[in-house]
Amino acid sequence: MLSEQNNILDLSRKGGLLPEEEVMEVFRKKSKLIIGIPKETSSLERRVPLVPQAVGLLVANGHEVLVQSEAGNLARFPDNRYSEAGAKIIYNAKEVFKADIVIKVAPPAVEELDYMDSRKTLISALQFTSQSGDFFKRLIHKKMTAIAYEQIKDKTDTFPVRRSVSEIVGNTVILIASEYLSNISYSKGCMLGGFAGITPTQVLIIGAGTVGASAARAAMGLGAEVKVFDNSIYKLRRLQNEINQRIFSSIIQPQVLLNALKTADVVIGAIHAIEGRAPCVVTEEMVQQMQEGAVIVDVSIDQGGCIETSRPTTHDQPVFKKYDVTHYCVPNIASRVPHTASYALSNIIAPVLLRIGEEGGVENLLKADKWLRNGVYLYNGIVTMKFISDNFHLPFQDVDLLMASWH
Repeated sequence: MLSEQNNILDLSRKGGLLPEEEVMEVFRKKSKLIIGIPKETSSLERRVPLVPQAVGLLVANGHEVLVQSEAGNLARFPDNRYSEAGAKIIYNAKEVFKADIVIKVAPPAVEELDYMDSRKTLISALQFTSQSGDFFKRLIHKKMTAIAYEQIKDKTDTFPVRRSVSEIVGNTVILIASEYLSNISYSKGCMLGGFAGITPTQVLIIGAGTVGASAARAAMGLGAEVKVFDNSIYKLRRLQNEINQRIFSSIIQPQVLLNALKTADVVIGAIHAIEGRAPCVVTEEMVQQMQEGAVIVDVSIDQGGCIETSRPTTHDQPVFKKYDVTHYCVPNIASRVPHTASYALSNIIAPVLLRIGEEGGVENLLKADKWLRNGVYLYNGIVTMKFISDNFHLPFQDVDLLMASWH
């Protein structure tokens, strides 16, 4: 009897006669993005946020990309490269700013914000120290969502854009120093590095972060003698472990630092402050005691400089001399190598845009991705970074709480 019942159940299942749980296929509603890439207007900015290959990938995934004419020229990405990748070349900046998502390297000028429609998304650098309250108030008025790409984190809890740019800068500063050290108009006509029978060049690096570590590796690769100063024992130890070689390192003690400055051929200032101005650790009196023809590259000039004699210069006139010491103090050194630096930015930003499309919009991805949320400083016109709120006396709400309440 039991056997007959089992046979009936088997036949019923095969014939689909028994009730079963309904299996529903869940579709994720993708969205088509309209992405605008305006031409950079800052004289110090030569990079472009998306290279043609990344644009081609976005277009292949169903998105529309508007590129302002000549946006990539300074990085050696002409308009035809973008049009061949599927982008639409736009000759009017206002039309590009009408896109759903506007991508820039530098933050837009205040007047450019007027071109943008309400409730759109801006992805760019924040560059907080150079912003005004009016900049944030205009974004708030238009209920914009704004993401600072240098504040975006990855799953290792690090800042991928900052790290990538810092590595580029660290390598580039050694090439810059080599260029001026070998030029008899600015220095003694020395080769940066060393080889058998020749005393190696002495490179002094102040700051053991990513820029300092990259600069140390590049200088050592050329055969230079490297000394590194920092006030963090942890950073100095980490640098030693990363390069897997014992080098001279020291906490910043004024007399020890002065002794190193007196014999240095190259000084790299690479101290980064978490907020505000970089600390000034090399005084004018110290610079006076440096040897004639020495070269200073002050990377910290983005935050005011860590060397007292530094003052901002431009890509067109990058150096000046003081006390027979050549100073290179161009903010945004990564823009000196815009082709390479544009690829570095594009490699991080393009996957974010693809995920926004796959998740069905910016809001959906922000709710799902806490790492991307770290870069949000405005959400639908609400300030979500406390230091912006405190500095400009603007209302603040925590972005995680906003996401939790959003449906």
